[in-house]
Amino acid sequence: MLTKRDFITLAVALLASTGTGIAVYAGLPHVLVFVSGAFALAGLAALIGDSTDHLGRHLGPAATGIVQSAVGNLPELCVCIFALRAGLVEVVQASLIGSILGNSLLVLGIAFLAGSARHKVLVFNAAGPRMIAALLLLAVSALMLPTLASIMHLPAGAHEDRLALVCAGVLLVVFFVSVRVMLDGSERTVPAEARDHEDGWPLWLALTILALAGVAALFVSDWFVEALTPAIEVLGISQAFAGLVIVAIVGNAVENVVGIQFALRNQAELAISVILNSSLQVALALIPVLVFASYLMGGTPFTLVVPPMLAVALMLSAIIGVVVTADGRADMADGAALVGLYVIIAAIFWWG
Repeated sequence: MLTKRDFITLAVALLASTGTGIAVYAGLPHVLVFVSGAFALAGLAALIGDSTDHLGRHLGPAATGIVQSAVGNLPELCVCIFALRAGLVEVVQASLIGSILGNSLLVLGIAFLAGSARHKVLVFNAAGPRMIAALLLLAVSALMLPTLASIMHLPAGAHEDRLALVCAGVLLVVFFVSVRVMLDGSERTVPAEARDHEDGWPLWLALTILALAGVAALFVSDWFVEALTPAIEVLGISQAFAGLVIVAIVGNAVENVVGIQFALRNQAELAISVILNSSLQVALALIPVLVFASYLMGGTPFTLVVPPMLAVALMLSAIIGVVVTADGRADMADGAALVGLYVIIAAIFWWG
């Protein structure tokens, strides 16, 4: 049943979600709604992640991986859809890339720092994590091509809308193929041990919490996006920084605290697989879905042409993922370098 940590997560999500709703209907300042909504989304993301993990005891690791791919990024998906409806394309682009950066650099770096502080050097079988990292690099390469076509003024750069649809379609095909691979039990999946729980939730409880957290995410995301623009104007931060750091962390990276816990237990292979697989889901599933959704909703289309610095940062994070998994060893120096790079990238976008 529910552990002490589960109760804390549930309480934070419930109180923050309720507080955000009260703040909205009471007409309280947008900054308060923004901050409360951020805590609520972080808590809901953690709940959704926990729920899908506990489903693994009933559905098996492969099926759970598919469910996690479908609903694991639900809070961030909701935020991005509402942001697209509001015309905040820059925020959406930054938040999606920020999710990949936040996982591949910040969370992975903290995991290395925490694990190495306790165990000196983390040693792991590099085969599984390296395969996930390589697939992430391929996905990121596909995402970067429309930006390169635009920068280099190629003929395709004048057709960025249709090029985005082609790239999104290809990425979704790769995603469905990877799902098939998951069902075959390939090393590209997150190892089954990552979803083992001594005190698993009953099936009815996991499904109930997953459903309630999903519904709550819809409401909180709407409130959060409504308060986003007024709040960042008051706080004096740019839309790019808000998407790259704040929206990305509250919607995605918080749920990957479990990766840090695995590193603390000297289970580096599990830690890297969990963290990088989350980035892979964003690249292969979430981004293509939002491209097609933007056309169905009308309004400003969501293309894959992003600011050059975001594209460079995205590619760097994917390359680093392959490098750090190559030798099967990680220490505090690796962790410090990853976190430091993330801080530098975030600082660059503080001003826009």
